[in-house]
Amino acid sequence: MRRTSKLILALYALSAIMHFYVAMRLLPDLPVATGIKVSLGIVLVASTLLIPAAMIQSRKQHSLINTLIIWCGLIFMGLLSSQFVFTLVRDLLLLTLHLAEQIAHLDFLSPNWLSVSASAVVLASLAITGVGFLSIVSGPAVVKVEIPIQDLPAELESFRLAQLSDIHIGPTIKRRFLQKVVARVNELAVDAVVITGDLVDGRVHHLGQETQALAQLKSAAGTFFVTGNHEYYWHAEEWVALLKTLNIRILMNEHAVISHQGKQVVIAGVADYSAHQFIAQHRSDPERALRHAPATAGLKILLAHQPRSIFQARESGAHVQLSGHTHGGQFWPWNHFVPLQQPFTSGLHWFETMWIYVSRGTGYWGPPKRFGAPAEITLIRFVRAELQQ
Repeated sequence: MRRTSKLILALYALSAIMHFYVAMRLLPDLPVATGIKVSLGIVLVASTLLIPAAMIQSRKQHSLINTLIIWCGLIFMGLLSSQFVFTLVRDLLLLTLHLAEQIAHLDFLSPNWLSVSASAVVLASLAITGVGFLSIVSGPAVVKVEIPIQDLPAELESFRLAQLSDIHIGPTIKRRFLQKVVARVNELAVDAVVITGDLVDGRVHHLGQETQALAQLKSAAGTFFVTGNHEYYWHAEEWVALLKTLNIRILMNEHAVISHQGKQVVIAGVADYSAHQFIAQHRSDPERALRHAPATAGLKILLAHQPRSIFQARESGAHVQLSGHTHGGQFWPWNHFVPLQQPFTSGLHWFETMWIYVSRGTGYWGPPKRFGAPAEITLIRFVRAELQQ
């Protein structure tokens, strides 16, 4: 109990510090007449209280009031993220102009410029958050990707799979969202469905019923799943057990061999890159996942939640790695920070001996906001590459 109380106090303290910074840097320079100063003040107070409340309530059994708090708090979280970054960028610009004034003995920082720049921060933050929310409401689009494979048998050029990743069923993503995703995948009539981790954000006893629609996924070869880091935050072994009851094949450093028009396709999968930090037996091992895979297989696909698994997978014999995890950055400017941890942010890339495709994710995490990185259901088709990569 004492540890929980300290965590709650820490959340409110961090929220207060971030909001105080935004308030002190913007409010004094905003015009009074337009009402923007008063409006921002009210929003900052509400946001200070609701963001920690949403994070706390998201771990509890949901009710109507809890759901309202969570949605409001997470929307404010997305708004604060943009406000904080834009305020910081504005301050760096002001500092640069101030130094230029000292050197050139000119007056750059007029009161009007300060007012306009502060107003621009507020309006840009609102605009990006609004557009980002509309992107969430519109749902994931089907993104078609062709991956060229050297010496791919002609029979496998008709092999298509749908990739889902980073759905994050949890505080704001429920069964209705998942049902729409499943219906859209079934319309594609693919040969296989793969889910590359971070399916859930909560315990089985809270969210188990929200995942039942996955049993309705239809494809010729079935549905394959690998764990992401978020599964391990919420007792991965419980989720693995549940998903097996939904007719989903879990690939835990292992592979399956399927047949398509008389040719073999290997679908291998590894546990999340960080799985061993939670369960030692789940250490990610691409070489083991493809060990004893038939050499005659015309196509070998490796599922790995995090793109950085490519460094271990490059000698595994796979033709392509399908990953997620990054969300494509989800919204600016976080796409610029992904390369600090991952080799690729989104899209199709050639890496030394194999391809890697990184999905931007089908859902979202945290703020219901996507800007510059729309959600996707990936429809992948493999084609024959005539020239060596």
